[in-house]
Amino acid sequence: MELDWLKRWKLYSPHNIAIKDGDTGREFSYAKLFDLANRGAHYLHNQFGIRKGDRVAVLATNELEYVFLFFALQRLGAIMVPVNFRLTQREVDHIISDSSPKLVLFQEAYREVVENLPSSLKPELLKLQGDNSFASFLESSGSAEEYSFTSQENDPVMIMYTSGTTGSPKGAILTYKMIFWNSINTTLRLNISQNDCTVIFLPFFHTGGWNVLTTPFIHRGAKVVFLKKFEADQILHLSAQEKATLLFGVPTTMDMMARSDLFNKVNLSNIRYAIVGGEPMPIELIRVWDKKGIPVRQGYGLTEFGPNVFSLNEEDALRKIGSIGFPNFYIEAKVVDMEGKELKDNEVGELILRGPMCMQGYWHNEKATNETIKEGWLYTGDLVRRDSEGYYYVVGRKKDMFISGGENVYPPEIEQILRTHPSVLEAAVIGVPDEKWGEVGKAFIVAGQGSLTADELHQHCVRNLAKFKIPKHFVFLPSLPKGDSGKILKRKLMELAPN
Repeated sequence: MELDWLKRWKLYSPHNIAIKDGDTGREFSYAKLFDLANRGAHYLHNQFGIRKGDRVAVLATNELEYVFLFFALQRLGAIMVPVNFRLTQREVDHIISDSSPKLVLFQEAYREVVENLPSSLKPELLKLQGDNSFASFLESSGSAEEYSFTSQENDPVMIMYTSGTTGSPKGAILTYKMIFWNSINTTLRLNISQNDCTVIFLPFFHTGGWNVLTTPFIHRGAKVVFLKKFEADQILHLSAQEKATLLFGVPTTMDMMARSDLFNKVNLSNIRYAIVGGEPMPIELIRVWDKKGIPVRQGYGLTEFGPNVFSLNEEDALRKIGSIGFPNFYIEAKVVDMEGKELKDNEVGELILRGPMCMQGYWHNEKATNETIKEGWLYTGDLVRRDSEGYYYVVGRKKDMFISGGENVYPPEIEQILRTHPSVLEAAVIGVPDEKWGEVGKAFIVAGQGSLTADELHQHCVRNLAKFKIPKHFVFLPSLPKGDSGKILKRKLMELAPN
């Protein structure tokens, strides 16, 4: 299994553009990207002693230097830990504490966060860009002797933190084997070639930012254009200008682009299809894009497996609306009941998966790993059914997670924060439909003595939770509905939620 992709493409197509900054226009060939990754490896090893197995955390937006770093760390066998820049100090502290990085690279905008890490956490700090930074060294240094690629297929390449179902995010360990086989699966199902181009706006703290299209594209010697954030007009403009051939989005971003005045003006004829994940795309929106000449391929995946796991052929987009299609190559899928017994067609059960693109486990969390991976099968927690033609449909979630604007949100984490407010006795959160974001949180609160307002709770959440996790609605109740065991009955709360 060849893992040193850049070295191969430096030999095969050294002058082809590998990556481009859509905001500034800076671009780098495969030969230059290899050279920068090699120089970065020497610098990180010589200056900070980074070696195999060390963790290196990053708090930054989608910068080209982030990509240089990713491939530099691969040469060293070190492990990258992308940190969500939207998180609060408390949430960042947990990730840094859990992963124990030797070095943290950061953008100037997040200096205050890294400088306020608890004194018990003492990683070295390095700016990603600017004076005396990772970028400035790469710009000033000359060519360096090749740093041998030390990583093996079962070595971790990154730890990707997912929102926690029990209050704290867990670090999924992604290996080289996992991203290699995800790339193979993606290439086979999406027909990716060296001539492809895509515009990426998903943040690098998501597996989607790296592994939906970025790593498969680089594996195939294709071109990736990066943006720091999603802006509908900019995505449309760049997709036309760069002659993009594939487009990825979630229903929220696809809707925002379709509503743009630019949508009917730009030439997107080079796009073969759009890949949509996160949640089912409304049929009306699929038709809007289809009329534009861009069929939609609904997909499904997760940080812990893939992430490109299922794909619906574009010709089935309307006929099989709501379906995630079939499992991709080299993936086994089953629908099972609570006892793990495989179910028949059209029976609803939990989706479990097996294949070489499964995570290694959760970082320093053997209990969670053993609960998720059993006898080689990864239990997704998603409830699905398979129809008589073999098409799969996600029908619900075994746990309470909902998706807001493409972001996974887990109510237990929000509930834990709400209960830290001195005037809150009980709290329960569910996801409810929202026209803009797909779903948003609705919090049901039982207050203690004294007055308590929705605004007070909102501000409490602002201080402790990323924006996308903050409930949009707060409802005060004298008590929460409970079963005989005392467990809160969220299905009863659903009856109080809007349709």
